[in-house]
This record gives sequence, C-alpha cells and structure tokens, in this order.
Amino acid sequence: MSTTSILIVVAVVIVLALIVLAVAVSKARSRRRQRQAQEIREQAKVETAKVERREALAQETAAKARAAQAEAEVKAAEAARLQEQADTHQSTAATSREQLQEQLDRADSIDPETAKAEATNSADAR
Repeated sequence: MSTTSILIVVAVVIVLALIVLAVAVSKARSRRRQRQAQEIREQAKVETAKVERREALAQETAAKARAAQAEAEVKAAEAARLQEQADTHQSTAATSREQLQEQLDRADSIDPETAKAEATNSADAR
C-alpha cells in the first residue's frame, strides 16, 4: 500500500470516528433534554396541584363573601323595616300626645279654676 492509500484510509477512519462521536454526542444531548423535560413536567404536576388548591380556596372564599353579602342585605332590610316601624310608633305617640294635650286644654277652658288649683298642687308636690 502506498502512503496515499494509507492516508486516505486514516482520513476515512477519522471521519467515521468523528461521525460516530457526533452521533453519540447528539444522542446524549437528546437524552439529557428528555430527562430535563420530564423533570419540568413532574414539577409542573406538583405546581398544578398547588394551583388547583389555591383556586379552590379562592372559590370557597368568594362563596363565603357572597353569603356574607346576602346576609348583610337581609340585615339591612330588617333594619330598614324596624326603623320604619319605629317611625310609625313615634308618629302615633306624637299624635296621641297632641290629642291628650288638646283634651287637657279643653278641660282647662271649661273649668279654669280647677286647672289653676291642680297646677298649684302639682308645683307644691315637687
């Protein structure tokens, strides 16, 4: 064999070795990326569970807020009803007080002397 032939064979062997090395590096890189992707997926599953718990908590809290708001509205309506009832009673009492005073004034106009005597006795009793 000539030197040229030997050099060609050595060059072919080197090229083949480089190709084999490149394929091996590519496969190793691919496996490493697959492992990395799998780790990311597993971590995402864990995080998904955490996010779902947070979402459930948020929904539960929103439901409690809606219930509290509804309860507050019921209480506000009850307070308004009671206030209206109190206003009605106050108005009725004021009307009754006016009618009572009118009766006393009428009695005083019919018999002013007794009214003066009662006023004096009332002042003495104090």
